[in-house]
Parts: sequence; structure tokens; C-alpha cells
Amino acid sequence: MKNRIFSIFYHEYERRLQRKILNSEIPHHIAVIMDGNRRYAGQFGKARSFGHAMGAEVTEKVIEWCYEIGVKQLTLYAFSTENFQRSEEEVDGLFNLINDKFLKLYSDPRTHEKETQVRVIGDRSKLPAFLNESIEKIEKATKNYGKFYLNVAIAYGGRQDIIQAVRDIAGCISNGKLSLEEVDESLISKHLYPAPGFSVPNVDLVIRTGGDERVSNFLPWQANGSECAAYFCAPFWPEFRKIDLLRSVRVYQAREAEKKQEQSYRVSKVVNFLEMGTREDKGEEIGQPQYI
Repeated sequence: MKNRIFSIFYHEYERRLQRKILNSEIPHHIAVIMDGNRRYAGQFGKARSFGHAMGAEVTEKVIEWCYEIGVKQLTLYAFSTENFQRSEEEVDGLFNLINDKFLKLYSDPRTHEKETQVRVIGDRSKLPAFLNESIEKIEKATKNYGKFYLNVAIAYGGRQDIIQAVRDIAGCISNGKLSLEEVDESLISKHLYPAPGFSVPNVDLVIRTGGDERVSNFLPWQANGSECAAYFCAPFWPEFRKIDLLRSVRVYQAREAEKKQEQSYRVSKVVNFLEMGTREDKGEEIGQPQYI
């Protein structure tokens, strides 16, 4: 009975929170650091693979939730370059799990109904052949879609992303395809993962689960350069709920409101300054006292 009452209140709160955030601006691009799978499994005394499997189920839900509220780009940090330091058994298990999810996305009618374009960012040379085959399969099948973009970061490191972009640009300059004067922020952005293909856009909101307040070398160019909002929450990734996503969007909206208010204040100060100057000019013309 207690659980039933809690469920009723929970769903009502979720409904009201969603209705509230839909009345304001929704972030175009959300990036998620899915942390806490292993710790989640540990608290139940289970193998790490259990935590990863439960986390993968939540990932599917988050994709649905983001599409539902109007997010256009979702980037998921599935496997970092640092994750290669884990045991061979865990790495192999993760690659098999990711592969299964890509194949499921490929055959899921919702992927095609919602015109979801799936792309992978990262160093694919470090991935096993079977996973690269599945990646190519899902990317090819969804390359012409454009309603929703799902970017999955695998074997990804933010610094490595910038390094490969710089090397690519240097090669273009060396071959005479580019001049040094053409190198600017826009050009660097175009050469970030995925390459070739249009790059991942600036991030509006970064979410990290598991209690740690750091971004772990994730999309440094796209996130730090845009001064995006950040939402750090305590639940491990398998515990992440829809209200956690909605709360993160609410944080983004509050930040945007503060930025607009600050910008409006600055504009008003400039306008007041200019108006004061105009009054002073008129005062001088007719011989009246000047305003200070």
C-alpha cells in the first residue's frame, strides 16, 4: 500500500515537473557521463557485468525521454580511452554489450520511426572488428535521418579528439588544401569527431551521475567553450530516473534565465549611459545645467 501511494505521488510530481520545463527553452544538446554501474553492482554484491547491463537498460529509457521532451542531440559517454585499463574480461564484456545495443537499435522500428541518426565518436582503430561492423551498419542505415541525433562516445578522449583535429588540419595545410590564416575556432570544430562528417555541436547541458563532480575529459571543446550548464547528481546510472533528467533541464533553464537577466541588466546600463549623454548634449545646446 505504501509503495502504491509513493508511486502515485512520484508520477504526479514527474508529470508536473515535465509540464513546467516544457513551458521554457529545452536544451538542444545534452551530454551524459553515465557513471556508477560498477558501484551499483557492488552494493548488491553482484558482478560488474550486472551493473553494466542494468545501466544499458536505463540508457534506452533516457534516449526515449530526451526525444520525448524535444532534445535534438544526445551524446553518451559509453567507453573512454581510460577504460582500456580495466580487466580484459570487463572490457570484452562491455564491447559485447555495446554491440548488442547497436544491433537492437538497428532493428528497433522506433529508431526509424523517429528518424534517429546514430553516430559513434572516438578512436575506432582501438575497437574490435565485430563492433566496428555493427557501428558501420547502424550508421549507414540512419545516415539520412535528421530529427534526432544520438552520438555514442566509444574509445573517446577529449584531448585525443583535439589532437586528431589538429593533425588533420596540419595535414591539410601541408598539402596546400588550407592556409594558416584559415585556421580558427570554426575550422577546428569542423575537424573534431566524427571525421569525416559534421562534428558534434556545442553542448548546452552536461549530466554526470554517481556523485562525482568532474567532466572526465569529455567533450572539452564543445562543453567548456560554450560555458554549458552542468548537473551532478548522486544516483548511480542504473538508478537514474526521468525526474533526474527533468531536474537537470530545470537547472539549465534557471542558468539561461540568469544569463538573460544579466545581459538585460548590462544592456539597460548602456542605454541609461547613452541617454544621459544625450541629455547632457541637449543641456549644452540650450545653456541649461548638465545632468551628472
